[in-house]
Amino acid sequence: MNVKEVVKEKYGQAALRVTSGGTNSCCGAGAACCDTDVDPITSNLYDELQKDELPQEAVLASLGCGNPTALAKLNPGETVLDLGSGGGIDVLLSAKRVGPTGKAYGLDMTDEMLALARTNQQKAGITNVEFLKGEIEHIPLPDNTVDVIISNCVINLSADKDAVLREAFRVLKPGGRFAVSDVVTRGEVPAEIRQTVLLWVGCIAGALEENDYRAKLAAAGFTDIDVEPTRIYQVEDARAFLSGQGLDVDALAPQVDGKFLSAFIRAVKPHANA
Repeated sequence: MNVKEVVKEKYGQAALRVTSGGTNSCCGAGAACCDTDVDPITSNLYDELQKDELPQEAVLASLGCGNPTALAKLNPGETVLDLGSGGGIDVLLSAKRVGPTGKAYGLDMTDEMLALARTNQQKAGITNVEFLKGEIEHIPLPDNTVDVIISNCVINLSADKDAVLREAFRVLKPGGRFAVSDVVTRGEVPAEIRQTVLLWVGCIAGALEENDYRAKLAAAGFTDIDVEPTRIYQVEDARAFLSGQGLDVDALAPQVDGKFLSAFIRAVKPHANA
């Protein structure tokens, strides 16, 4: 089974858990990381006022590592696209921010998440939203149609990030903004440790090193690139999960602490005459 199929299966199961009255309190790949009372990746990303505005199912289905809607500075009348929209929390929050003259698209490849998102939209009574089925490597929208692209810890799941960033650049209008939350790494980490920690931190993540992310954005044509850490993970955050993998957590600490982080990543599609 390839990465795309694993991701689709995992997020389909997550949607079904919420639909059947369960929760998704943990972003990690195994139950071991859910044994703690607070998951440091997915907890406390949205304030209570934001959560109260939306159906509980939209909040419970969130498996992100940031809150791009709070950081993207959305304006009334703008068109927003959420890559990997899941249960729809960021799309619905975006729709409220851009108002009735704006529009929010959500793109997801998982039927179960799309069904959940559309149900959440109906419950919320928000009309300026459209959920699309598709892959973030092949966005089903025309060129130059979107003012802002957001995403909540989904791009790290793609096996072809260059394609994702090229597509994001294509559908953005000149002057459009790329404003995503994602998992990145900082500096050198031994491959075996990187693989195990990313399994915990990002749901089958293939996180880029932060300078690689910058380089890929530049190669796609973006300018004004900025990577702003929002949460830096320490080995203690993953102690239960890593111990369950048979690893010596204390020995790992110097190679892990401060090297895995959630970040807000901004970039701009320049105007043609810039």
